[in-house]
Amino acid sequence: MSAALLDSFDLLADRLGGVAKLRELILSLAVRGRLVPQDPNDEPASELLKRIRAEKDRLIKEGKIKQDKQLPEIREDEPRHEWPEGWACVRFGDYCHEVCTGPFGSIIHKEDYVSGGVPLINPSHMVGGLICPDPDVSLPHEKAKEFAAYALSAGDIVLARRGEVGRYAVVTAEECGWLCGTGSFFVKFAREPNRAFLGLLFSSSDLRAHLQGKSVGTTMVNLNQKILLEMPLGIPPLAEQSRIVAKVEELMALCDRLEAEQGHAARVQRHWVEAALDQLAESADADEFRRHWQHLAAHFDTLFTTPESIDRLDATLLQLAVRGKLVPQDPTDEPASELLKQIRGERERLIKEGKIKRDKPLPPVSEDEQVYMLPMGWEWTRLQDLALAGPTNGFSPRPSPEETDFRCLTLSATTKGHLRPECFKFVEVDERTAQQFYLKQGDLLIQRGNSIDYVGISAIYDLPSDRFIYPDLMMRIQLTPSVDSRFVHRWLNCTFGRTYFMKNATGTQGTMPKVNQTTVARTPVPLPPLAEQSRIVAQVEKLLSLTASLKARLTAAQTKQAHLAEALVAELTTATPTAPNAEERFAKRA
Repeated sequence: MSAALLDSFDLLADRLGGVAKLRELILSLAVRGRLVPQDPNDEPASELLKRIRAEKDRLIKEGKIKQDKQLPEIREDEPRHEWPEGWACVRFGDYCHEVCTGPFGSIIHKEDYVSGGVPLINPSHMVGGLICPDPDVSLPHEKAKEFAAYALSAGDIVLARRGEVGRYAVVTAEECGWLCGTGSFFVKFAREPNRAFLGLLFSSSDLRAHLQGKSVGTTMVNLNQKILLEMPLGIPPLAEQSRIVAKVEELMALCDRLEAEQGHAARVQRHWVEAALDQLAESADADEFRRHWQHLAAHFDTLFTTPESIDRLDATLLQLAVRGKLVPQDPTDEPASELLKQIRGERERLIKEGKIKRDKPLPPVSEDEQVYMLPMGWEWTRLQDLALAGPTNGFSPRPSPEETDFRCLTLSATTKGHLRPECFKFVEVDERTAQQFYLKQGDLLIQRGNSIDYVGISAIYDLPSDRFIYPDLMMRIQLTPSVDSRFVHRWLNCTFGRTYFMKNATGTQGTMPKVNQTTVARTPVPLPPLAEQSRIVAQVEKLLSLTASLKARLTAAQTKQAHLAEALVAELTTATPTAPNAEERFAKRA
């Protein structure tokens, strides 16, 4: 099957989601006997097991190892694979001579450690099948003599018995005499078993999943000798073990090369995306933006190949929009200064009529708060100066296990920057209270508390009024109809608006970041003429619709690739290795 795997190597790496997944597949195929062809001339594994048993009995008789207990037969209901001809399915305890547990923490303490003594091998010192000791975790030579029973020999395998189960390392001649440390097992084998193949077994996701499922403990998983001894293994003939190890080494070297190539390609891709977006972001006006956009659009499919790159494109477009770079200015537009006068007049009228309350005046936006130079006809203002009411906090009544007449939005309803009305819960609240918190069409919702990535994110409530109430961790602002709320919403969610909220959020370490009503009311907003607001919003929606279509096509392609990868993997893992022309059938299909 290795030829078929090689034929589809790059394909699988892309469609499985990366080289790491491909490595997992290689290991899985290796330990199931699907990686190299079987040779009917190989001595079957059953003969190897007989010799291991005979040597084990001799060592027991000589008093060199303890008498082992009879292990239960492997049951039909235990998870196992259809092993190839010549393989044997055995308990781990039947394949090794002895499993020994390292010293417990009650007999060895950190204060016993010295630097440069006899190394203790704990799970953290097992890295990629090798022992990587810490010079400061060792015992004085005299003290080490007291722990001679835990001394390691060349050919032993040390295993983690807590934490990351399946972690292992092979003891070489250089580490002979070092000590098995706390939290570890050390396993002794006959001379014949291939240690590198044993390493493949312990590295495979199948074996690790088995150990994880059998392990005990809540805060930290632990293994005991019984779990390890009774673990079922598929053992190939010795000659095949060597072929498998050689093939895995060959394929892992290919993975290394492919990973390096992909990393280089990804860096180049990011460089070109950054350069293209930087050029777009530096557009001096709408005409220059149009020229840059036309050039960018011609290379969409080659530049924007990940959801993250498309998200960066969206963010760049919003930055250009709120800086007045997407659409041309019209000198006949009434300037924003006149619009602000109209809004103040409108607010004064409503205050006199008793329909809204007078807010505490806020200072003008200072030069330090003006994050960029505005186009002609624009003005910096505060969010409060564009509102008829708010910001006001919401209300979170008791959730109801049953359906009620009242729906309260959850935070998830606005975290995407648009309203998701399916994100709600039924609540218990009286009608009079609900009336205070019912959302009205056109309300602007702002998250006042969430993770730092979402605090301050906004969405427009665009459904009929009085359907939902809004929760305590949201604020509502009712903007004057003299501004386009969609433009204000885009400003709050662009990079500049997000930076303001993240900078001004409060909260200590371990608590939820929040913004208060004053922070929201003081939010600086760049205000274009009303006619230009509408032109900007229309252009933003048109461009974001294009990028959404691009992302949808990308997602569909990735989904199709994932399904094909699943089919390829299924073919690789289930095909019988000895079946005639199995590799040719798969290669043709791939």
